[in-house]
Amino acid sequence: MSEEAMIKTWEEHPMLKPKIEKVVVNLNAGKSGEPLEKANSVLKEITGRNPVKRRAKKTIRDFGIREGESIAVVVTLRRQEAINFLKKILPVIDNKISKRSFDVRGNFSFGLKEHIDIPGVKYDPEIGIFGMDVCVAINRPGHRIKIRKRQNKSLGPKHVLTPEESIVFVKQTLGVEIV
Repeated sequence: MSEEAMIKTWEEHPMLKPKIEKVVVNLNAGKSGEPLEKANSVLKEITGRNPVKRRAKKTIRDFGIREGESIAVVVTLRRQEAINFLKKILPVIDNKISKRSFDVRGNFSFGLKEHIDIPGVKYDPEIGIFGMDVCVAINRPGHRIKIRKRQNKSLGPKHVLTPEESIVFVKQTLGVEIV
């Protein structure tokens, strides 16, 4: 199906038009203590939300990580806040996303090597430089019936989002170029 046909179908059937469900920003400090607190302050400054600490799942002696130790901070953004964050952060990667970044369900992810590339963020030598992962979940309205706890149902084959539809939606909504 061509891009024009997809957009026309979305206008005729609004429940088929994809939407950005959430954006998850993950910043891995690799250690607990002071580096984790610095990562926490960086993520709070960038997103404006309080991050949640994530714990290590297993012990890795080579990296000095123990199971249960807090090593990363995560923020989940939804609705308009997620779209605003993406519009702020996409110019850092030149508004280009690789086609390989999209998975089978139409979600995509990308990474940033330095948080100081984000507009409005200044370098602070006391804090340092952190990289982060940004994961974007895209679904159609009504997708919740598959994941809810009570009375969950299966989705029809026409309601499952494909990577091609997700790519067209991201191009249209965020003005991103797919490479």
